Amino acid sequence: MNDVTFARALHVLAIVLWVGGVGMATTVLLPALRRLPDSGQRIAMFQDIENRFGPQARLSILVAGLSGLYMLVRMDLWDRFTSLHYWWMHAMVLVWLIFAIMLFVIEPFVLHRHFAAHAKVNPDAAFRKLHSLHIVLLVLALVTILGAMMGSHGLFLG
Repeated sequence: MNDVTFARALHVLAIVLWVGGVGMATTVLLPALRRLPDSGQRIAMFQDIENRFGPQARLSILVAGLSGLYMLVRMDLWDRFTSLHYWWMHAMVLVWLIFAIMLFVIEPFVLHRHFAAHAKVNPDAAFRKLHSLHIVLLVLALVTILGAMMGSHGLFLG
């Protein structure tokens, strides 16, 4: 196994853990929590689960970013960013940036306080907004994964 194969395997594994977790939170966890009658319990359970998944998500984001950058440099793929045929390369970087900024900057320094305050005033609206954000991020990630898989196997759109 060569270094690029190993980097690609790490990249895919990291994305499976990261986006799989987002999918689970979006399609299963948040809808289940929204049905709990006690808003205090809802918030406590969400924060407990988020605290457990957060380190895994941050590690996955780091591994995906570093392995992606390694492949980009090692295979000298910079020219792909000059062609719309490789739109999914731009999308991968954009999705990675959005999630990295969310997990490393916005969530710890802004979102925790904002969500907690909003959830105390109107827990249903806070969870609706949180769920909507997760839906948008999941769809963006899934479209990117679909495009990357199709594009990396020769199917170009555009």
